[in-house]
Amino acid sequence: MAKVILEPIGGSIEQTLDLEDFRKNAEQMEVLEREFQALRDEVRRGWGQKYVERVHAKDKLTVWERVDRLKDPGSQVFPIGTFVNHGRMFGEGKGARTSPGAGVLTAFVKIHARYTIVIANDNTVASGSWWPQTPEKIIRAQEIALRLRIPVIYLVDCSGLFLPEQSNTFPGKTGAGKIFKMNSLLSDQQVPQIAGVFGDCIAGGGYMPIISDIVYMTDQAYMVIAGAALVKGGKSQNITSLTIGGSDIHVHLSSCADYRVHDDEALLQKIKDEVARLPSSAVQYYYYGAQPAPPRFPPRELTGLFPIDYRLGYDMRQVIARLVDNSLFWELSSRKGEEMIVGVGRVGGLYAGFIANNVNLIDHPTRKGHKRPGGILYKEGIAKISAFSRACNDDGLPIIWLQDISGFDIGLEAEKQGLLGYGSSLIYTNSTNTTPMVTVLLRKASGAGYYAMAGMPYDPVLQLSTPITRLAVMEGRTLAIGAFNTKLDDNFNIVAADQKEYERIKAGMQAVEDRITRDMYPINSAKQRDTDEIVFMHELRGYLRAIVEMSYQSTGYRRVKNPRIWSMHDINVLSDI
Repeated sequence: MAKVILEPIGGSIEQTLDLEDFRKNAEQMEVLEREFQALRDEVRRGWGQKYVERVHAKDKLTVWERVDRLKDPGSQVFPIGTFVNHGRMFGEGKGARTSPGAGVLTAFVKIHARYTIVIANDNTVASGSWWPQTPEKIIRAQEIALRLRIPVIYLVDCSGLFLPEQSNTFPGKTGAGKIFKMNSLLSDQQVPQIAGVFGDCIAGGGYMPIISDIVYMTDQAYMVIAGAALVKGGKSQNITSLTIGGSDIHVHLSSCADYRVHDDEALLQKIKDEVARLPSSAVQYYYYGAQPAPPRFPPRELTGLFPIDYRLGYDMRQVIARLVDNSLFWELSSRKGEEMIVGVGRVGGLYAGFIANNVNLIDHPTRKGHKRPGGILYKEGIAKISAFSRACNDDGLPIIWLQDISGFDIGLEAEKQGLLGYGSSLIYTNSTNTTPMVTVLLRKASGAGYYAMAGMPYDPVLQLSTPITRLAVMEGRTLAIGAFNTKLDDNFNIVAADQKEYERIKAGMQAVEDRITRDMYPINSAKQRDTDEIVFMHELRGYLRAIVEMSYQSTGYRRVKNPRIWSMHDINVLSDI
């Protein structure tokens, strides 16, 4: 009988790293965390206290107050898309405005021991209007729910499109209309959708809850195709939005809503009651006799494990040891493709496959006594992770990709070995996998290596970045060398006729390097949705535990094999021959 034998991985900080280096790493990381936490807080405040008071004056709760009342006591909310639109200004002059978080909160929220995805308009930002990228952010949350078959909760308080920016929100393939298609696809796949309408619900905001299975409205909520101002202008009728689309109309006459409640508090309780009626989570079933357990080594230590300087290495196995339960791991094919680490561990009591870059120097497979850099995809490593990725997909294990990659090997030997073909096999595998994949960009995410290791274009169910992620085709220095190649010798030294030309070329190269380095700032990828969320190193286990649990929460929509019949047992046997 095949058994999964998880063995201890990692060691204490004292065994792993010079304590002074650990302290310096931690201090540098904590500086970045404080910077990013301040930006998170800025998004959470919306348009500020004045607008919070306006909401409260209407006897309504703010978006975060609603979410805090929805979640299970003591549970953590996991936001995604926090920095969408960060730093963008809309309009000109004194009328220019920001849209913190694109005016909508999307997050994983546990209700009655089941994870849900909550999509909630921020009613402190232009009365919950949709801005450029608001539809895309909502659609991304709906896609995750569809992939994992977990309930969607809509907390609707939306005055429709922010009209001055309508050309950037309304017409495109991922414009506002795609939200309603996703509503339909979720309904078609029997993914529960529960909507609460709390206030303004105009045009697209009115359509969003309608396809939900159950729709609640408060006494002061209304849903209308066009608000009273447009009706007055178009039909010369002196009416209010509440009289044409309030709960009196939609609960008792049109049947566009199901139930009427008095206020926000009552509606939130009704949503919780509805979630409680859903089938229970399958997570306990898939523990296979185990129970969740923390790692032996605290996840908080991840803050000091990573050198900020991307040119310095670290031990990826120590990272895994601070992510998996009891710091126990089953590593496969450890003697082949040493630049890659593959194996299985439990996260929150549930099995997950791990594929990670080994960024340290590794033994050269054919030149005895020689080393070659890790963090690069060579033939053996590509073949190893391709086979392991296919095995995880076949066995139904969610895959966690831990990226710190510089790219593929290059040069004559790489081409002779057919790296293009091996890379194509890996890309095909990840493109056709149906098991949930989570991609974590720990530090470097460069070139085609980022693609091959299930980067965002390959549809991971979630992609996370960190404060030190560098997502780009290549580093700034390398790109500067390429851009000024005709001005350099074979050793990349500047070739110039005189000192003046030398200084000009040097300054040009430095300007290119500085611009590319600025472009790699993680906020830049987050604000344009090239990554789902920026998380701190010590928060990684929490996010991974949540997404792994969501992968097992629902049954009947994907293959999940019991561990005795995993195909990776065969890989393990063959790798020992």
